[in-house]
Amino acid sequence: MERPLTQNIHAGRQPLSLKEYTTTGGYTALQQVLKNMTPKEVQQLVQESRLKGRGGAGFNTGMKWSFVPMGEDAPSPKYLVANADEMEPGTFKDRLLLEGNPHQLIEGMIIAAYAIQANISYVFLRWAYKKAAQVIERSIQEAYHAGWLGNNIMNSGFSIDMYLHTGAGRYMCGEETALLNALEGKRATPRAKPPFPQVSGLFGKPTIVNNVETLCCIPHIINKGAAWFQNLSYSEDGGTKIYGVSGKVNNPGAWELPMGVTMRELIEEHAGGMKKGYRLKGVLPGGASTDFLTEQHLDIKMDFKSVAAAGSRLGTGTMVVMDDATCPVGFVHNLQHFFAQESCGWCTPCREGLPWVEKILLSIENGEGKEDDMELLQMHTQLLGPGNTFCALAPGAMEPLQSAIKYYREDFDRHIREKKCPY
Repeated sequence: MERPLTQNIHAGRQPLSLKEYTTTGGYTALQQVLKNMTPKEVQQLVQESRLKGRGGAGFNTGMKWSFVPMGEDAPSPKYLVANADEMEPGTFKDRLLLEGNPHQLIEGMIIAAYAIQANISYVFLRWAYKKAAQVIERSIQEAYHAGWLGNNIMNSGFSIDMYLHTGAGRYMCGEETALLNALEGKRATPRAKPPFPQVSGLFGKPTIVNNVETLCCIPHIINKGAAWFQNLSYSEDGGTKIYGVSGKVNNPGAWELPMGVTMRELIEEHAGGMKKGYRLKGVLPGGASTDFLTEQHLDIKMDFKSVAAAGSRLGTGTMVVMDDATCPVGFVHNLQHFFAQESCGWCTPCREGLPWVEKILLSIENGEGKEDDMELLQMHTQLLGPGNTFCALAPGAMEPLQSAIKYYREDFDRHIREKKCPY
């Protein structure tokens, strides 16, 4: 089984230096691109590979690039941004790549920048990733000294500068337009769309924002082709995926596997099954802002289409497992507390609604719930749902809540009826 993204990442080993990375074939894809391919050809190849964004949205990466204005009359400068703000609760896949093989990301970013003819790039990094910051900063300097960054790379006429930007630490910065505001030194609030960042992004110029895992796929697609990348997958989505599992399993962690592996294989084989004395009660398949799935869904494929058909989202592909000894009400309350705290306050439904939801859940958990609380919670899942807020933060927060009410309603009712948490 091929694992292109993580084949050179090993537990307890230092991140690959530039010399080690080039020994494994690093920067050969960039050389091929600069010598033999036009930007449009790179865009087309990535589009044909069926690489979908690994940050959660699942949009075709090459198609996203194709929306950037090209040609001599296109606005300048253009920007390429790596979204490394990994603050989705339960998600830790990008950290593995950042700390283990930083030049893989840098090479992918340079190729992506060439594809859209951007000449300024940023790694927007989560503030808490201290080790990753040191690794990325050192690797960027290595790339400059080797001539992979800077002016007129390989005498190709293409120039690209790269900077590390460490965010101040808000979940909101994972939303690409809020990230761009933060990069500009503004409050991290989302922007209205249209215009989309591909046309008017950072400082009003064309900008592409891609997830770390997405960008790390690019050199391998260039080296081995679109068909090879498609064939890595068990589904119509191309490539491998870094899946994660956390919770009361025997072997929590992250693994690079073919896109479309089943949830059962992930939990029972790679994560070693549930710890002794615990049973699986539910799973958030793609981080905290996805709907619960249950035992009946264990055999679904973990790809964008299949997980959506089951009533949830693949998201980041990092599963949070809830066991039968954990109170669903307390579990969801903890999530809503996080989302309410992380709301940027830009729109009223999110700013006012999420704290209200959090307080209702806290009262239910503390044995102070009332019968009409369930009606209020159901109302909020509608009012804070898609189309009613400025961005996807509140709709994402409602996904675990609405699915918890669907699958664990009796647990909510027992709290209210018995005036205490039964767990």
